[in-house]
Amino acid sequence: MTNTSWKVEEGQLLNLQKDGSWVQLSASEVWSLVFGSRSNTDATVSPIDVLPQFEFSRFPAEMAIELSGEAPSNIRVTLVGVGGSNRAPLVTPDTDQVFIGNTWYPIQIDNYVESLAAIGSKGIVIGQAISVGQLIWLRTHKADLGIELFDLLQDENPADIHAPEAMDAKVWGLQADLYPYQRDGVHYLRLIADQGLGCILGDEMGLGKTIQVITLMLAEKAAGRGSSLVVTPATLLENWRRELSLFSPSLAVKVHAGPDRAGIASRLAGFDVIVTSYDTAVRDEPLLSAMSWNLLALDEAQNIKNPDAQRTLAVKGIPRRVSLAITGTPVENRLVDLWSLSDFALPGLLGDRQSFERLFSDTDDDASDLAPIVAPILLRRRVREVARDLPERIDVSQPISMSRRMAEHYEQTRQAIIAEYGKSASLVALQRLRMFCTHPLLVGADQADPVEEMPKYQRLLELLEEIFSRDEKCLIFTSYTGMTDIFLNDLPKRFSGKFFNFIDGRVPVPDRQTVVDDFSAAPGGALFLNPKAAGVGLNITAANHVIHYNPEWNPALEDQASARAYRRKQQRPVTVHQFFFVDSVEEVVVGRLGLKRGLAENAATGHAGDATASDLMQALSISPLSKIGVLE
Repeated sequence: MTNTSWKVEEGQLLNLQKDGSWVQLSASEVWSLVFGSRSNTDATVSPIDVLPQFEFSRFPAEMAIELSGEAPSNIRVTLVGVGGSNRAPLVTPDTDQVFIGNTWYPIQIDNYVESLAAIGSKGIVIGQAISVGQLIWLRTHKADLGIELFDLLQDENPADIHAPEAMDAKVWGLQADLYPYQRDGVHYLRLIADQGLGCILGDEMGLGKTIQVITLMLAEKAAGRGSSLVVTPATLLENWRRELSLFSPSLAVKVHAGPDRAGIASRLAGFDVIVTSYDTAVRDEPLLSAMSWNLLALDEAQNIKNPDAQRTLAVKGIPRRVSLAITGTPVENRLVDLWSLSDFALPGLLGDRQSFERLFSDTDDDASDLAPIVAPILLRRRVREVARDLPERIDVSQPISMSRRMAEHYEQTRQAIIAEYGKSASLVALQRLRMFCTHPLLVGADQADPVEEMPKYQRLLELLEEIFSRDEKCLIFTSYTGMTDIFLNDLPKRFSGKFFNFIDGRVPVPDRQTVVDDFSAAPGGALFLNPKAAGVGLNITAANHVIHYNPEWNPALEDQASARAYRRKQQRPVTVHQFFFVDSVEEVVVGRLGLKRGLAENAATGHAGDATASDLMQALSISPLSKIGVLE
């Protein structure tokens, strides 16, 4: 025994020097002492001679990356040495040796210089927390890094992340109570926003995606960050305006649409939220790109599923800190749909489109391979998963603005009624306006395509796309047989393979149950119903969506119609959609429905179906042209 000795401390092999200090010799020096001539070091005693409890490997361990922690807020990257089927963390990132269990291994660190440099170029610091964006980069580039990746992340599904009890959205100014899953959703969105990244909010229809995004906007304002831009289909502009006004009155909101929209960026300054449509975003992309937005939210983001579309290129070019894609159908037909959404949420992190399409084809296996890559940026909850947090019936108001051309035709009809009837106008006279709002084709309009210049029909198609994408079914109520005929003539062409049929006064009572049975057996589709002819006596629990395409004066009539699906044997929450045009006779009808329902809840009164003289006068006095500045 000489004056040299060895010890293992905190995973390091240390040698006692002549001056009494303990140092770590290089892996080549240790290897030479154990397996070589021992001539390249001052040490004369091999560690194998004094540490019999340890083994020494002649062959090097491989270096690898290990991901651990919980996404999205606590993701850590460590370097590990791999020997056989075992591995152990490296004491320092630049070490050239490692103990794996009781075995010492050298590491040929020169083999990993380029890999570590590539990782460092993305701002990834070994041993420190990384962002979701850096996580996805590691996952998508692992095949090219030249270093193995061990993925041990826990709870990386955003749907498993829960908000802290202390989170109180009302502190930020929210005028509503969130369901527990909505609080969790807002918490996840805040985690993403705090990292300056983006994500896809892919909750199913009826779960309140809009209110979660509005709450995020309030939280961002409370954090002192800048303005938000919402891009949405034109059919939902009014819905966003109303929801923002209702739930977040402290936010200054401007709808950027129509001929009176801002022409210079300074006219958009000072607002907390700007809401615009996809078509306007395309036209005004230079103007919108002149501002630096804190949050850019795309509603019905499946509108950018085509990477080559003009609207896709336009919105992706708008500068923003946080990108939020809102859609109930994140993948509709092809995996490239998801690439396009991800390319908006986290630009470039799934690679370029050509590389992506080489790696992922439209197969179940490739979809499974893609799922864990996009999982950290995709918040997807289904109604059945959060059903315990939901009421049995979800009522969704769908206020819709007319197009400018439609509003002008409505105004012509309104003026003609006033000229003919004056103040003595009756429900019969208002019938023309109600039919116009149901569809201009019902009052003699000349158009080949029922979707042309008809925002309500456009919104119906958007809704049906999401319902049918989940192989679910809906009941669509309309008072007019002519509208049913339009549906039956047009929708089967747009949604091939889906079930479509109807029940109204033209269908004999004995035959109606057969229609219901056929509808129940179909994998997905719609049944068109007259609320009077089919509003009672039928159980149609195969449908979990009800759409009132045109509102009825009588709330009891509508409620009885909704109850066809919302019944005791229904196993899922039923979502009831109420369509109506704002600043029209339909808004008066909907307002009266709400008033009479309120009376019924507080007193034992009946539901008379006749409109009052006051209702009629109000219906004739309003016009969609009163908001001419925001008509698309």
